[in-house]
Amino acid sequence: MRAAAVDDAAQALLAAWDTAREQAIPRLSWPQLNALIAVEQQEGINLRGLAAELKMILSSASRLCDRLVAAGLMERVPGRVDRREIALYLTPSSRQLLEELRSARRAILTEVLNRMSPGGRAALVRGLVEFSAAAAEPASDSARTA
Repeated sequence: MRAAAVDDAAQALLAAWDTAREQAIPRLSWPQLNALIAVEQQEGINLRGLAAELKMILSSASRLCDRLVAAGLMERVPGRVDRREIALYLTPSSRQLLEELRSARRAILTEVLNRMSPGGRAALVRGLVEFSAAAAEPASDSARTA
């Protein structure tokens, strides 16, 4: 019962995120956005690392990066240690796009939160903080086998 309620709420949250993405960066696909976020979180990641992070084959990740480089949203720079290895970095344009996305997302979420009662908002924030912490913990052996 509780998992179903969380699943329903997650659907609403994902719909808000998708609306924000469409408002802020309609020309980017979800895989392109995920690539930008992965590079933002791991500046200088190489192509193999990005492919692993995105759970893609190397050639697909390479084509994805080609499109982002062509759009001026990502830079490929020779590695500092091994010049044959390519490091990936965001451009100022992609940083601005990600900031616009976050602003649009927060505006949509603020609008929804303002329709909630103060007690409901406080409980939601407490619950989400605890949920995030629990999700970051490794699963227990009993949870894995259940």
